[in-house]
Amino acid sequence: MRTDWANAEPHDVQATFCATLVDSWVGLGLVSAVVAPGSRSTPMALALAARAEIAVHVLHDERSASFVALGIGSATGRPAVLLCTSGTAATHFHAAVVEAGLANVPMIVVTADRPPELRDVGAPQTIDQTRLYGAAPRWFHDPGMATREAAGSWRSLALRAWQAGTGVDPGPVHLNMPFREPLVGNPSDLPLAIEGEWTLPALAAGDVRGLASAISGRRGLIVAGRGVDDCDAVDRLAEALGWPVLADPRSGCRASAHAVGAFDAIVRSAPFTSEHPPEIVVRLGEPPASKVLAQWLARTAAVQAQLDGSTRVFDPDQLVAHRISGPVGAACDALVASRPAPAAPEWLAAWTAAERSAQSVIAAELGGELSEPAVARLVTSGALRPGSHLVVASSMPIRDVEWYGGCARGITVHANRGANGIDGVVSTAVGVAVASGRPTALLIGDVAFLHDSNGLLG
Repeated sequence: MRTDWANAEPHDVQATFCATLVDSWVGLGLVSAVVAPGSRSTPMALALAARAEIAVHVLHDERSASFVALGIGSATGRPAVLLCTSGTAATHFHAAVVEAGLANVPMIVVTADRPPELRDVGAPQTIDQTRLYGAAPRWFHDPGMATREAAGSWRSLALRAWQAGTGVDPGPVHLNMPFREPLVGNPSDLPLAIEGEWTLPALAAGDVRGLASAISGRRGLIVAGRGVDDCDAVDRLAEALGWPVLADPRSGCRASAHAVGAFDAIVRSAPFTSEHPPEIVVRLGEPPASKVLAQWLARTAAVQAQLDGSTRVFDPDQLVAHRISGPVGAACDALVASRPAPAAPEWLAAWTAAERSAQSVIAAELGGELSEPAVARLVTSGALRPGSHLVVASSMPIRDVEWYGGCARGITVHANRGANGIDGVVSTAVGVAVASGRPTALLIGDVAFLHDSNGLLG
């Protein structure tokens, strides 16, 4: 039942406010919401539940709920709305918000709050929720109490929140929304939708000119991590340059023709590395977990370049000379279009031979009794059907997959490597599973499993 806008009561106005935000987000592509129930968040919870386009997942543990939202964003590239009531409930979202911020995972966090007159007066279930998550969110906003006079700004608020969470640097957005009792109202007719769209900046051809000159005719390596959006484009660049692709399992590029998956084992060989130092290294997306690889590359005199779809900086050794922010696949194709001269053929041949040798030895060593490295190889070498997802915990499991994993095609690998924490891994896997609708496996150690055993309760 809709209430006449001119005669709307305050509780109907805040119901209309929430319905307008949700309607705007649905128009932009929202299909998932994760709700940790509580009374103060009722207006927004009802608005989410009223839309058939949204799958609403209810989890009573706020920390688990937040990592489910993280998994949804990781699997789909689209934000889920994450909702909780006021007070300490919101603090349990913090770890997942930090991970989303560091890993560029979109998420719209909505924390319900008490109205202004109940703050700083000892009212129950009331804490200071202003900028609760520090610098992790891409944008924080507290719109205050919903009023009819501000109705013209509601659509713009929803659009800005969506754009801030899904733009050049995707990540979490935090809206702190105070609600006054009564909390149940009837929405009035919604404000008119905003026509048009916000677009991301495109990669300009001139952006790659300096790097194109630096890579031509040189012995180089492509190091591919999470953030690669087009492995075929990476393969085209590797073919044009005559370079190997040192492929992190999260890159999706391990099955490509030029992939070197056993790079951690290869660079541990002093005779090989001393005879095959690169002159230039092109890093795509996030760095692999391997410290051995990072330390070896830092010791070489190679020129370092980074290509990433965001404006993040991955340069702990402060050696990056070329940085290009834009779609990785487009940047690779732009470099190919510059017609660089390839390296001498023996450069790629040496890395390819080393890859074959290392993979043969690893397969032989792990072919006997069960072990953690053997399990990591099994789940990445055909145990999962194409189209499946694999969620890997931090600490040793992600290293086992990187060091010993296979190269099965069509497997999407996820790991919370933004902050490298072990919290919320079970819930992240649940989020990936419910969002993707595909078979999902979780490779996790005992401590990380116990840390998030509540994730199974949902």
